[in-house]
Amino acid sequence: MKDGGVPRIVILGGGTGGTLAANRLRHAYAESQLSITVVDQDDHHLYQPGLLFIPFGLMRPEDIVRPRGHQLHRGITYELSPIDHVDSLRDVVVLGNGKELGYEILIVATGAVLQPQETEGLTGPGWLKKVFTFYTLEGAVALEGALATFDGGKVVVNPIDMPIKCPVAPLEFCFLADWYFRERGIRDKVQLSYATPLDAAFTKPVSAKRLAGMLAERGVELITEFNTAVVDGEHGRLVSYDEREIPFDLGVVIPLHGGAGYVGESPGLGDEFNFVPADEHTLQSKAKNNIFVIGDASNLPASKAGSVTHFQGEVLVENVQCFLAGKALSASFDGHANCFIETGFKKALMIDFNYETEPLPGHFPSQIGLPLLKESRLNHLGKLMFQWFYWHVLLPGRDIPGMSSDMPESGKSHNS
Repeated sequence: MKDGGVPRIVILGGGTGGTLAANRLRHAYAESQLSITVVDQDDHHLYQPGLLFIPFGLMRPEDIVRPRGHQLHRGITYELSPIDHVDSLRDVVVLGNGKELGYEILIVATGAVLQPQETEGLTGPGWLKKVFTFYTLEGAVALEGALATFDGGKVVVNPIDMPIKCPVAPLEFCFLADWYFRERGIRDKVQLSYATPLDAAFTKPVSAKRLAGMLAERGVELITEFNTAVVDGEHGRLVSYDEREIPFDLGVVIPLHGGAGYVGESPGLGDEFNFVPADEHTLQSKAKNNIFVIGDASNLPASKAGSVTHFQGEVLVENVQCFLAGKALSASFDGHANCFIETGFKKALMIDFNYETEPLPGHFPSQIGLPLLKESRLNHLGKLMFQWFYWHVLLPGRDIPGMSSDMPESGKSHNS
């Protein structure tokens, strides 16, 4: 412990999970009770849901980036440095500059990292010219330029494999692209295809059927069980492991995801993909009981989405408080996730689910609320309002009256 016996919490990652966890803990403990340090390798906090809108000119880069340090409450130390590794035997984080940070509790919140180099050809000839991703700011901006000058041909959207951050975003891109090309008056000149490694449009049966129907209504070809082995940007084609080919004039690819690189350099901390195994309910790491995980950095069977991280924050802080008090962990995460799916034409639909319950029709958060699995202007406005909510409620770690981390059962139709 620090001089004076104050417990030290080190949080790796200053993104959504790390920021809200730090701020919630600062709400719960005075500086004289708890030391909190957040570590990240840069000072650019990116509002990742905004990346989807940039290619279509609906948001600007400056709208979605703010300094990480400015999102942290007073009394939280911010270390700007790469992470070299975690020495869990000594309860120490070793930074890239050689500095060591000791801790009583470690929270891993370094998210998921794109790994385009893991797919043959993806960053080869044609990268950011004919092949793009909107999962980075650079890629989204480059794609905006490519779409603006695109006058017809084959557009293929392809998530290489799951899990990925915001698993519905590739589908949203298809819906927005359909709207975008119609607005430009060239939709009849564009062939839109969605190639997925899944056996359906989405992972859950009821929502998969609804989303597949929406793709069909918009004339978007759905290609399932396509496992991309090679992205050939030079010749404009995707090649699967079973040697099927999909030609394209413009490829929108979502690269493989893995955990942060330092995890692989930290013995016992992560799995083969550098995600951190943890208890799916308590969020306590399986590596050591004084390590917790939040958000996309874990290997939990929950969506890698901002709403999941938000709901996990409440559980995480309660369990950290239990751990510090020497009590059994009492809070339990149920896998709760919800998200707005932008469908174009200023409409969106919403899904809400958890580990046990798939997305179902109905309303959220109760029988009177936002419609689920149904397109509406109200859901679109909710999607746009979430950006304000993100910066002013979610990141600061504020509680929302009437909304808890548990998925609400009221308002859902289990007969559909």
